Amino acid sequence: MSLNLQKSNLVNAILPHVAFDGWSQVSFDQAVNDLRMRPSLAAAVAPRGAVDLAVTFHRTGDKEMVAAYNAADTGSLNIRSKVTLAVRLRLETIKDKEVVRRGSSLFALPNFAADGAKLIWETADHIWNALGDTSSDVNWYTKRVTLGTVYTATVLFWLGDESPAHEDTWAFLDRRIENIMQIETAKSHIKRSKILSSALAGPIWLLDKIERPRWDEDLPGYSPKV
Repeated sequence: MSLNLQKSNLVNAILPHVAFDGWSQVSFDQAVNDLRMRPSLAAAVAPRGAVDLAVTFHRTGDKEMVAAYNAADTGSLNIRSKVTLAVRLRLETIKDKEVVRRGSSLFALPNFAADGAKLIWETADHIWNALGDTSSDVNWYTKRVTLGTVYTATVLFWLGDESPAHEDTWAFLDRRIENIMQIETAKSHIKRSKILSSALAGPIWLLDKIERPRWDEDLPGYSPKV
C-alpha cells in the first residue's frame, strides 16, 4: 500500500477524534491505534503527526472542489458567479465544521501559521486555475491574495453561521465577491484614465514588470497539482 493511501487512511481515521482532541498528538495516536498501524510506519507517513494530516485534509478538499467545479455547468456564468460558485463548492466539501474550527486554531499557532497561509494561497490558486485564469502579470498575484482573503473571511463567518442552509454565509460571500469586482473595476479605470495613469506612471510601470512564476516550483504561488 502506497504512503499516500496510508496517509489518506490516517486522515479518515483521525477525523472522529479531531472534534474532541483537535489536530493533536492524542488524536494522531488514536488514529494510528484504530488502524493498528505500526508507529514507525505512521511516523514515515506523517512525520509531523496530526499537522501533516490536517494539511492533507485541506488539500483533499481542494481536489474535491476542483472536481465539483469541473462537473458543473458554468458556460453561462460570468466571472463573478464562477468565483462565487467555486468558493461555495469548496465550503460544501466540508462535512464537519468542528474539524475546520480545530484546523483554524492549529494554523493560527506561530509554528504552523506559514502552513496555514500556504494552504489558503493554494485554495485561491486552485480556484483561479479552475476558472481558466490566464493572467501573467501582477494581477496573477493580486487575484490570489484578494480571493484568499475573501475565502478566509467567509470560512470564519461560516463557522459561526446557524442560518438555514447557511443563507447568511452565501449572502456574506456575495458581498465579499462584490468587493473584489469593485477593486478590479477601479484598477481598470485607473489604466484607462489619462490623468490617473500619468500621475501613477512610475508605480504602473513597476507593476507591469512583475510576472507570474515561470515554473510551478517558483514561490510564491506553487501549489500541488489537483
